[in-house]
Amino acid sequence: MPLHLTKVAYGATSMEDMSAWFAGRGDETLLTTRYLPKRHAEIIGMDGNNGSLYWIFKHQLVARSPILRFAEAEGGKTNIIIAARMIAIHPQPRRAHQGWRYLEDSAAPRDWLGAEVEGELLPAALAGELAKLGLV
Repeated sequence: MPLHLTKVAYGATSMEDMSAWFAGRGDETLLTTRYLPKRHAEIIGMDGNNGSLYWIFKHQLVARSPILRFAEAEGGKTNIIIAARMIAIHPQPRRAHQGWRYLEDSAAPRDWLGAEVEGELLPAALAGELAKLGLV
């Protein structure tokens, strides 16, 4: 079971804005961070089962991007190299934070398959309002 990271989609104003950020970047893109995660070996699994970077937008986990690898960057920093695509997930409330945080696989929301039974999922706007009130 891989380990994942969460990160706020800083500066994004909508889901379309987030999708546009990925457009035209090819197969992969990178995010630069100060430090290599101490648990990076758990994120990049030996069996090829890598973790993902889960995006937080308006206090909800809304999408994920598979983490491909880590690489050294200029100035002693680290690049987190991710697939340049967003995979829709079932929204899950999450507080905003600076930088990234770990997310255990058992707590990660499942992918949105698009064929779920109607009524199984709260609309994103409603889930966001309930999360602000601390009800979900």
